[in-house]
Amino acid sequence: MDKKPIKRRKVIVVFGITILIGYILFIIPDLFFGVTKINGGKVGVNLFYISIFQLITVCGLLYFSLRILKMNFQSIGLSIAGWKGDVILGLGAGLSWTLFQFLLIIPLTGGADREDIQGMLLMFDGSIRGLLSFIALGVIGGGITEEIFNRGYFITVLKGWFQNPKLGLLIASISSILIFSIGHMPVSILDWFDILVPTIIYTLLFLATGRLTASIVAHSIYNCLAVLIVYLFYYS
Repeated sequence: MDKKPIKRRKVIVVFGITILIGYILFIIPDLFFGVTKINGGKVGVNLFYISIFQLITVCGLLYFSLRILKMNFQSIGLSIAGWKGDVILGLGAGLSWTLFQFLLIIPLTGGADREDIQGMLLMFDGSIRGLLSFIALGVIGGGITEEIFNRGYFITVLKGWFQNPKLGLLIASISSILIFSIGHMPVSILDWFDILVPTIIYTLLFLATGRLTASIVAHSIYNCLAVLIVYLFYYS
């Protein structure tokens, strides 16, 4: 394999194209089911199909992008090294944020009347299959795919473009946090709080360990518990 370093211009071009296509791939299934309303639209088992589409297409995109950059998934933190400690760290972070949100923030800011809770309620179809599909979307599409894309790939590749490693890490991390947050389309201070805090937590977990395991676990456990809690306490 050619060991010559990749030119900086090539890195930023490949990075930019990958990020753009990646976000398009995340959006496509939402638009498809939202517009066509096939099988009920963005609800029930369709949520599972969305998660699988995102995982396969986004990770496929990253595979080819990383090959062009002479990297691999291990290069961006997808490793089982130190997995036990990372899992414990991720569980602690995910559970802490879940408790903080559902015991304090959500009850004090509208509970079931909150726009995000109402949005989640619309995606339940009342079946166990639909519930499991919603959990799959949160874990596969959110916890796994989003972390690999937004934390692992985004931060690792972008920071490598800078000649100053510390500056590169700082800019890449802040950019990842902001772009990921904006992608969730916050419109109020509360929206920004709800997305910025966990995004910062996931980013810090990735930076602290140098691996994706902790952030994947934290993100997945929160998404999973959020779906279950909303289903058990707000859905009727």
